[in-house]
Amino acid sequence: MPSVYVITDPCIDVKDKSCVEVCPVDCIKDTDDDRVCYIDPQECIGCNLCLAACPVGAIFTAEDIPAASRPWVEINALWFEDPAAARARVDELAH
Repeated sequence: MPSVYVITDPCIDVKDKSCVEVCPVDCIKDTDDDRVCYIDPQECIGCNLCLAACPVGAIFTAEDIPAASRPWVEINALWFEDPAAARARVDELAH
């Protein structure tokens, strides 16, 4: 099974979207209301292209994410079920 990628806090208020441009399965999403982009863990094929494209180093595999960034695994998945709750968690972590 391929690794699932997660976008973390360096993306907050940056949203460069280079990762979106290279994703072959279009699994990286956001709206104008979002402060970060999110990777759909159900659609991500673990191709690694987003990792190299991110100019701020915000993307990690869920397995290799630094301990301080572990909440982002949940936040990325949560956005696809409850975007408002995910946005609230991002706001908490951004302060």
